[in-house]
Amino acid sequence: MQKFSRRTFAALLAVSTLLPGAARAADALKEIRIDWATYNPVSMVLKQKGLLEKEFAKDGINIVWVQSAGSNKALEFLNAGSIDLGSTAGSAALVAKINGNPIKSIYVYSRPEWTALVTTRDSRIASVADLKGKRVAVTRGTDPHIFLVRALLGAGLTEKDITPVLLQHADGKTALIRGDVDAWAGLDPMMRRPRSRTAQSCSTARRKPTPGASSMCARSS
Repeated sequence: MQKFSRRTFAALLAVSTLLPGAARAADALKEIRIDWATYNPVSMVLKQKGLLEKEFAKDGINIVWVQSAGSNKALEFLNAGSIDLGSTAGSAALVAKINGNPIKSIYVYSRPEWTALVTTRDSRIASVADLKGKRVAVTRGTDPHIFLVRALLGAGLTEKDITPVLLQHADGKTALIRGDVDAWAGLDPMMRRPRSRTAQSCSTARRKPTPGASSMCARSS
């Protein structure tokens, strides 16, 4: 990681008032608590390579990694003040902000097409309309959840027309494979393995565009 990136990281923390007193300089930081998540490949590379640790060690700044299982968990951590920077889908961050979560998006790190409604290959579900009356695994407050709601609306349905089964992303995938649900509002990279072996998509983000931005968020107060 170049020095520019290191300075940017520290400056973002200071400007975002993550520390007591907005006027504290970036070089006064002693610890940065940041999440890593499978839906944020950048964070996985940074963690695996130890790039942040190497760059910030010279300033005596410690890096603490916390795993987020979904945007909803990252937002919970931020709301509780247990992390300084969290990875979220842009739409999930927007909904959280509207609902009073004290956060701000400070950096967009990707614009992915990473959501789909997934069924098993032997399923008779061929379109979103076929989800009526079905059990759908979904992680509330995340991009796949918002995608599901929009897809249902596009088919003339609402969440009341299905049975949402609230699970974290990985658990939703497991539930689909086991046959506990009829469909899953999925997220890459977790969709890739089941899709290639036992699953198929009945609707994708490519066909139904969503606010596809992944952002780094911090507390706003």
